[in-house]
Amino acid sequence: MGSTLNLEIGLACNGIIHGEPPSEVMVEIARILRVDHAGETGAIQIYRAQIFLSRLLYPDIVPILAEMLEHEQAHQKVFSDLLRKRGIRTCYALRLWSLGGYLLGVITSLLGRNSIWVCTNAIESTVLLHLKEQISFLRNIDSEAYSAVCSIKSDEESHQQIGMANQNKGLLSVLVIALVKYSTTFAIWLSIKL
Repeated sequence: MGSTLNLEIGLACNGIIHGEPPSEVMVEIARILRVDHAGETGAIQIYRAQIFLSRLLYPDIVPILAEMLEHEQAHQKVFSDLLRKRGIRTCYALRLWSLGGYLLGVITSLLGRNSIWVCTNAIESTVLLHLKEQISFLRNIDSEAYSAVCSIKSDEESHQQIGMANQNKGLLSVLVIALVKYSTTFAIWLSIKL
């Protein structure tokens, strides 16, 4: 975010902005909603790929992956409905999120069940940092967008805890964490720019 937007964030968080937020702030809110919608789209594809391969390789973890997929689908609907209601376009990189998510799901599944859990923990760690920033930004500016972002936070925290509880440390885990965190951070950055 640029220094002008940081100033707007500071003003808003201190309750100085009243009424309709400035246009720069509205642009940032639209970006937040687009990026979150795209992120949920990517998460859905990750879980679909992991479930597909886990049915063959690790059938015991399919129920928990299916439950997390349901959460992500509900989250995507929240942001899809909000984008539609506000007349905001989806992210130009949405197909990249879908393809990247599916490939990440396939790769982590083929690397083993531990990689699935490492992937879950790493993604959610990155996402939760991102959500924290968004919640701070939206708190006093846009109650509807703030509520939407807050509504997904507990599920994402739960997913992170599941990943953390089931993962084992090791060299492969370090590599998967790096791959997932950098690809997630890059996807978020790209979506903000597009």
